[in-house]
Amino acid sequence: MAEFRHIVRIANTDLDGNRKIADAMRKIKGVSFSFSNMICNFVGVDKNKKTGNLLDSEIKKIDEAVRNPKKFGAPSWILNRRKDYETGEDIHILASDLTFVKDNDIKMMKKIKSYKGMRHARGLTVRGQKTRANFRRNKGKVTGVQKKKAKLGKV
Repeated sequence: MAEFRHIVRIANTDLDGNRKIADAMRKIKGVSFSFSNMICNFVGVDKNKKTGNLLDSEIKKIDEAVRNPKKFGAPSWILNRRKDYETGEDIHILASDLTFVKDNDIKMMKKIKSYKGMRHARGLTVRGQKTRANFRRNKGKVTGVQKKKAKLGKV
């Protein structure tokens, strides 16, 4: 049996060797619970196996499957970027590329002045939340409640 590794590198991310492989893969940005289970099933690795006990061949297969899940037959609904704006393909993006693509999408929405882009630009909620009670911070400064002046009444 191969020696135990405390750190295993998959998709440019260091994973803890003491955790189960299905749980450890969730540390990779862009990999969810269902995605990690799918990768384990495609590669044929036991989900409960410790990450540090994996063989080099298994690590290589997992790395390849995480980077290119469509090659292993992943359905398009599990991928995190369906119908890409530029290419029109279904792809899965990981790690730092995910933040880069997200920032570019927000910049594009601001540039074309879509509703979501304008909400992003103004620092407001984008997905239809109510803003009367929550989201009262305006660039680090808390917005207080404005009370109406009480009228003096007869007693």
